[in-house]
Amino acid sequence: MSPDVSAFFDEATNTISYVVRDPQGSACAVIDSVLDFDYASGRTDTRSADAIIAYIREKGYDLQWLLESHVHADHLSAAPYIQQALGGEIGIGDNIRVVQDTFGKVFNEGTEFQRDGSQFDRLFQEGDSLHIGQLRADVLHTPGHTPACLTYVIGDAAFVGDTLFMPDFGTARCDFPGGSSEMLYASIQKILALPDATRIFVGHDYKAPGRESYAWETTVGEQKALNIHIGAGKSAEDFVAMRDARDATLAMPKLIIPSLQVNMRAGHMPEAADDGNVYLKVPVNKL
Repeated sequence: MSPDVSAFFDEATNTISYVVRDPQGSACAVIDSVLDFDYASGRTDTRSADAIIAYIREKGYDLQWLLESHVHADHLSAAPYIQQALGGEIGIGDNIRVVQDTFGKVFNEGTEFQRDGSQFDRLFQEGDSLHIGQLRADVLHTPGHTPACLTYVIGDAAFVGDTLFMPDFGTARCDFPGGSSEMLYASIQKILALPDATRIFVGHDYKAPGRESYAWETTVGEQKALNIHIGAGKSAEDFVAMRDARDATLAMPKLIIPSLQVNMRAGHMPEAADDGNVYLKVPVNKL
Protein backbone atom coordinates (compact mmCIF):
# COMPACT_ATOMS: atom_id res chain seq x y z
CA MET A 1 0.00 0.00 0.00
CA SER A 2 1.01 3.60 -0.58
CA PRO A 3 -0.26 5.80 2.26
CA ASP A 4 -1.57 9.28 1.61
CA VAL A 5 0.92 11.64 3.29
CA SER A 6 0.30 15.32 4.09
CA ALA A 7 3.16 17.38 5.50
CA PHE A 8 3.00 20.37 7.85
CA PHE A 9 6.20 22.41 8.06
CA ASP A 10 6.94 24.47 11.18
CA GLU A 11 9.52 27.06 10.18
CA ALA A 12 10.25 28.15 13.75
CA THR A 13 11.72 24.71 14.56
CA ASN A 14 12.31 23.37 11.02
CA THR A 15 10.10 20.42 11.95
CA ILE A 16 7.88 18.49 9.56
CA SER A 17 4.78 16.85 11.06
CA TYR A 18 2.86 14.32 9.01
CA VAL A 19 -0.72 13.17 8.67
CA VAL A 20 -0.60 9.63 7.26
CA ARG A 21 -3.89 8.18 5.97
CA ASP A 22 -5.04 4.74 4.93
CA PRO A 23 -5.80 5.27 1.21
CA GLN A 24 -8.74 2.86 1.46
CA GLY A 25 -10.50 4.68 4.27
CA SER A 26 -10.51 7.58 6.71
CA ALA A 27 -8.15 6.25 9.40
CA CYS A 28 -5.02 8.33 9.93
CA ALA A 29 -2.03 8.91 12.20
CA VAL A 30 -0.12 12.05 13.13
CA ILE A 31 3.66 11.74 13.33
CA ASP A 32 5.82 14.22 15.31
CA SER A 33 3.43 17.07 16.07
CA VAL A 34 4.56 20.51 17.31
CA LEU A 35 3.43 22.66 20.24
CA ASP A 36 4.64 26.21 19.63
CA PHE A 37 6.75 27.63 22.45
CA ASP A 38 8.32 31.04 22.93
CA TYR A 39 11.30 30.53 25.22
CA ALA A 40 11.75 34.22 26.02
CA SER A 41 8.25 34.58 27.47
CA GLY A 42 7.63 30.97 28.49
CA ARG A 43 4.36 31.00 26.54
CA THR A 44 2.87 28.17 24.50
CA ASP A 45 0.73 28.49 21.39
CA THR A 46 -1.27 25.88 19.49
CA ARG A 47 -1.35 27.31 15.96
CA SER A 48 0.71 24.46 14.46
CA ALA A 49 -1.37 21.78 16.15
CA ASP A 50 -4.60 23.60 15.32
CA ALA A 51 -3.70 23.50 11.62
CA ILE A 52 -3.42 19.71 11.82
CA ILE A 53 -6.67 19.40 13.78
CA ALA A 54 -8.50 21.60 11.28
CA TYR A 55 -7.14 19.56 8.36
CA ILE A 56 -8.21 16.23 9.88
CA ARG A 57 -11.68 17.57 10.68
CA GLU A 58 -12.08 19.12 7.23
CA LYS A 59 -11.20 15.82 5.57
CA GLY A 60 -13.38 13.79 7.91
CA TYR A 61 -10.49 11.58 8.96
CA ASP A 62 -10.45 9.29 12.00
CA LEU A 63 -7.30 9.87 14.06
CA GLN A 64 -6.08 6.58 15.50
CA TRP A 65 -2.44 7.23 16.41
CA LEU A 66 -0.16 10.05 17.54
CA LEU A 67 3.29 8.65 16.89
CA GLU A 68 6.58 10.06 18.14
CA SER A 69 9.80 9.09 16.38
CA HIS A 70 11.78 9.92 19.56
CA VAL A 71 12.00 12.37 22.47
CA HIS A 72 12.66 15.55 20.52
CA ALA A 73 15.21 18.06 21.79
CA ASP A 74 14.25 20.91 19.46
CA HIS A 75 10.48 21.23 19.76
CA LEU A 76 7.67 20.38 22.13
CA SER A 77 5.16 17.69 21.21
CA ALA A 78 1.49 18.63 20.83
CA ALA A 79 0.31 15.02 21.05
CA PRO A 80 -1.83 15.42 24.22
CA TYR A 81 -3.48 18.56 22.84
CA ILE A 82 -4.39 16.87 19.55
CA GLN A 83 -5.46 13.72 21.42
CA GLN A 84 -7.86 15.75 23.54
CA ALA A 85 -9.43 17.19 20.40
CA LEU A 86 -9.51 14.12 18.15
CA GLY A 87 -8.66 10.99 20.15
CA GLY A 88 -6.02 8.44 19.20
CA GLU A 89 -3.25 6.71 21.13
CA ILE A 90 0.21 8.19 21.78
CA GLY A 91 3.10 5.85 20.92
CA ILE A 92 6.89 5.95 21.18
CA GLY A 93 9.82 3.53 21.41
CA ASP A 94 10.15 1.24 24.42
CA ASN A 95 13.55 2.74 25.20
CA ILE A 96 11.77 5.91 26.34
CA ARG A 97 12.45 4.46 29.79
CA VAL A 98 16.19 4.85 29.21
CA VAL A 99 15.66 8.46 28.14
CA GLN A 100 13.42 9.15 31.13
CA ASP A 101 15.98 7.73 33.52
CA THR A 102 18.78 9.79 31.97
CA PHE A 103 16.96 13.11 31.90
CA GLY A 104 15.04 12.49 35.09
CA LYS A 105 18.46 12.75 36.73
CA VAL A 106 19.55 15.76 34.64
CA PHE A 107 16.44 17.68 35.70
CA ASN A 108 16.42 16.30 39.28
CA GLU A 109 12.84 15.11 38.88
CA GLY A 110 12.68 13.02 42.03
CA THR A 111 10.70 9.86 42.64
CA GLU A 112 7.35 11.35 41.65
CA PHE A 113 8.40 11.34 37.99
CA GLN A 114 7.63 7.88 36.62
CA ARG A 115 10.43 6.43 34.50
CA ASP A 116 8.46 3.47 33.12
CA GLY A 117 6.98 5.03 29.98
CA SER A 118 3.50 5.00 31.53
CA GLN A 119 2.82 8.55 30.29
CA PHE A 120 2.42 7.03 26.80
CA ASP A 121 -0.39 4.79 25.59
CA ARG A 122 1.84 2.37 23.69
CA LEU A 123 5.54 1.53 23.77
CA PHE A 124 6.97 -0.07 20.63
CA GLN A 125 9.86 -2.48 20.20
CA GLU A 126 11.76 -3.66 17.14
CA GLY A 127 9.47 -5.82 15.01
CA ASP A 128 6.21 -4.52 16.46
CA SER A 129 3.44 -3.48 14.12
CA LEU A 130 0.29 -1.38 14.32
CA HIS A 131 -2.56 -0.63 11.97
CA ILE A 132 -3.93 2.63 10.66
CA GLY A 133 -7.22 1.34 9.39
CA GLN A 134 -6.18 -1.39 6.94
CA LEU A 135 -2.71 0.10 6.58
CA ARG A 136 0.04 -1.79 8.40
CA ALA A 137 2.93 0.06 10.01
CA ASP A 138 6.09 -1.82 11.04
CA VAL A 139 8.47 -0.53 13.68
CA LEU A 140 12.25 -0.39 13.29
CA HIS A 141 14.33 0.49 16.33
CA THR A 142 16.88 2.97 14.94
CA PRO A 143 18.88 4.38 17.88
CA GLY A 144 21.94 6.58 17.66
CA HIS A 145 20.51 10.07 17.75
CA THR A 146 18.74 8.98 20.95
CA PRO A 147 18.29 5.52 22.51
CA ALA A 148 14.54 5.51 21.79
CA CYS A 149 14.51 6.52 18.11
CA LEU A 150 12.11 4.63 15.86
CA THR A 151 11.46 4.48 12.14
CA TYR A 152 7.85 3.78 11.15
CA VAL A 153 7.64 1.84 7.88
CA ILE A 154 4.10 2.36 6.61
CA GLY A 155 3.41 0.76 3.26
CA ASP A 156 5.93 2.16 0.79
CA ALA A 157 6.91 5.01 3.12
CA ALA A 158 9.41 5.26 5.99
CA PHE A 159 9.20 8.03 8.59
CA VAL A 160 12.73 8.29 9.94
CA GLY A 161 12.50 11.14 12.45
CA ASP A 162 15.93 12.73 12.89
CA THR A 163 17.96 9.66 11.86
CA LEU A 164 18.40 10.88 8.28
CA PHE A 165 17.95 14.30 6.70
CA MET A 166 17.66 15.10 3.03
CA PRO A 167 20.62 13.68 1.08
CA ASP A 168 22.27 17.10 0.72
CA PHE A 169 22.16 17.71 4.49
CA GLY A 170 23.21 14.35 5.88
CA THR A 171 22.46 12.65 9.18
CA ALA A 172 21.49 13.28 12.80
CA ARG A 173 23.83 14.38 15.56
CA CYS A 174 24.77 11.76 18.16
CA ASP A 175 26.20 13.80 21.05
CA PHE A 176 23.14 13.90 23.32
CA PRO A 177 23.27 11.64 26.41
CA GLY A 178 22.69 8.08 25.22
CA GLY A 179 23.56 8.90 21.61
CA SER A 180 26.10 6.93 19.59
CA SER A 181 27.52 7.42 16.11
CA GLU A 182 28.27 3.69 15.90
CA MET A 183 24.65 2.87 16.66
CA LEU A 184 23.44 5.51 14.21
CA TYR A 185 25.50 3.97 11.42
CA ALA A 186 23.98 0.53 12.10
CA SER A 187 20.48 2.01 12.29
CA ILE A 188 20.87 3.79 8.97
CA GLN A 189 21.95 0.53 7.35
CA LYS A 190 18.61 -0.98 8.43
CA ILE A 191 16.77 1.86 6.72
CA LEU A 192 18.91 1.62 3.59
CA ALA A 193 18.13 -2.11 3.39
CA LEU A 194 14.53 -1.23 2.51
CA PRO A 195 13.63 -1.28 -1.21
CA ASP A 196 15.21 1.57 -3.16
CA ALA A 197 11.80 2.96 -4.14
CA THR A 198 10.73 3.33 -0.50
CA ARG A 199 9.74 6.93 0.15
CA ILE A 200 11.62 8.48 3.07
CA PHE A 201 10.05 11.32 5.04
CA VAL A 202 12.46 13.22 7.28
CA GLY A 203 11.70 14.95 10.56
CA HIS A 204 13.53 18.22 9.87
CA ASP A 205 14.93 20.26 7.02
CA TYR A 206 17.31 23.20 7.20
CA LYS A 207 17.82 23.97 3.48
CA ALA A 208 21.31 22.81 2.61
CA PRO A 209 23.62 25.45 1.11
CA GLY A 210 22.60 26.16 -2.47
CA ARG A 211 19.05 24.82 -2.09
CA GLU A 212 16.35 27.47 -2.28
CA SER A 213 13.36 25.64 -0.81
CA TYR A 214 12.62 23.31 2.07
CA ALA A 215 12.21 19.62 1.28
CA TRP A 216 11.29 16.54 3.26
CA GLU A 217 10.66 13.62 0.89
CA THR A 218 13.35 11.47 -0.71
CA THR A 219 13.88 7.74 -1.34
CA VAL A 220 16.09 4.96 -0.05
CA GLY A 221 17.82 4.85 -3.43
CA GLU A 222 18.61 8.56 -3.33
CA GLN A 223 19.95 8.31 0.21
CA LYS A 224 22.20 5.38 -0.69
CA ALA A 225 23.65 7.20 -3.66
CA LEU A 226 23.71 10.82 -2.59
CA ASN A 227 23.63 11.32 1.18
CA ILE A 228 26.67 13.47 1.94
CA HIS A 229 27.38 11.69 5.24
CA ILE A 230 26.47 8.07 4.60
CA GLY A 231 25.99 7.59 0.85
CA ALA A 232 28.14 5.84 -1.75
CA GLY A 233 28.97 3.01 0.64
CA LYS A 234 30.79 5.05 3.27
CA SER A 235 32.42 2.79 5.87
CA ALA A 236 31.42 2.71 9.51
CA GLU A 237 34.88 3.92 10.54
CA ASP A 238 34.76 6.94 8.23
CA PHE A 239 31.21 7.81 9.24
CA VAL A 240 31.93 7.64 12.98
CA ALA A 241 35.02 9.83 12.61
CA MET A 242 33.11 12.41 10.57
CA ARG A 243 30.03 12.39 12.82
CA ASP A 244 31.94 12.68 16.09
CA ALA A 245 34.12 15.52 14.76
CA ARG A 246 31.10 17.39 13.43
CA ASP A 247 29.07 16.93 16.62
CA ALA A 248 31.88 18.48 18.67
CA THR A 249 31.25 21.78 16.85
CA LEU A 250 27.46 21.93 17.31
CA ALA A 251 25.63 24.12 19.83
CA MET A 252 22.73 22.78 21.87
CA PRO A 253 19.29 23.21 20.24
CA LYS A 254 17.55 26.41 21.37
CA LEU A 255 14.59 24.57 22.89
CA ILE A 256 16.38 21.56 24.34
CA ILE A 257 15.65 22.41 28.00
CA PRO A 258 11.86 22.81 27.72
CA SER A 259 11.56 20.16 25.00
CA LEU A 260 13.14 17.33 26.99
CA GLN A 261 11.14 18.03 30.13
CA VAL A 262 7.85 18.05 28.22
CA ASN A 263 8.51 15.33 25.65
CA MET A 264 9.71 12.73 28.14
CA ARG A 265 6.25 13.19 29.67
CA ALA A 266 4.52 12.41 26.33
CA GLY A 267 3.97 16.11 25.65
CA HIS A 268 2.51 16.93 29.06
CA MET A 269 3.83 19.79 31.16
CA PRO A 270 5.26 19.02 34.61
CA GLU A 271 2.75 18.99 37.43
CA ALA A 272 1.72 22.43 38.64
CA ALA A 273 3.40 23.76 41.77
CA ASP A 274 1.53 24.60 44.96
CA ASP A 275 0.71 28.05 43.57
CA GLY A 276 -1.08 26.50 40.58
CA ASN A 277 1.57 27.50 38.04
CA VAL A 278 3.73 25.24 35.87
CA TYR A 279 7.50 25.64 36.01
CA LEU A 280 10.32 24.24 33.89
CA LYS A 281 13.81 23.77 35.33
CA VAL A 282 17.08 25.03 33.90
CA PRO A 283 19.94 22.73 34.93
CA VAL A 284 23.19 24.66 35.19
CA ASN A 285 26.29 23.10 33.58
CA LYS A 286 24.51 19.78 33.04
CA LEU A 287 24.05 19.65 29.26
